[in-house]
Amino acid sequence: MGSPVETTLDEPRLVAETGVEARVATIIEPALLDLGYRLVRVRTSGNSGMTLHIFAEKADGTMSVDDCEVVSKVVSPLLDVDDPIGKAYHLEVSSPGMDRVLVRRSDFDRWTGFETKLELSVPLIGRKRFRGWLLGTKDNTGGMRLLQPLEDGTQEIWFPLDTLSEARLVLNDALIRESLKAGKN
Repeated sequence: MGSPVETTLDEPRLVAETGVEARVATIIEPALLDLGYRLVRVRTSGNSGMTLHIFAEKADGTMSVDDCEVVSKVVSPLLDVDDPIGKAYHLEVSSPGMDRVLVRRSDFDRWTGFETKLELSVPLIGRKRFRGWLLGTKDNTGGMRLLQPLEDGTQEIWFPLDTLSEARLVLNDALIRESLKAGKN
């Protein structure tokens, strides 16, 4: 999985949920940390009724089926007590997957060199959306070598990490090869 990067379980996320998803995150995040996992993202969807998706991982980025089961058994009663959703739902706990979202500074360093799509909350060089290869972080910025140069010839951008709205790895052959290689270790 990308380059080895020193991470901690309590490293803050750059992107946070809103509404019901934020309430769920507030309820479950302390329990995840106590178990040795960190929250990546909470999402809800209307597929087959209401589904609550919780994406989590260990500090090293791994998450097995057994890990998902442990997390599910702990967070389910917490959500039953606080009832942040207020209606019936299906709970799904999983790893962030190969084409994962990037939510922490260490994600940008770990996945340096991999193709990514990102969206900013404020425009940079007149745009909010970019696609290219991660260059890691320096100071409070993240870098990207663009897939295609911008109209003005710009080939590389550095964006303030606090303007990140969404970032996701692009599922391609390089990412699949890296995931398969990580699975053999």
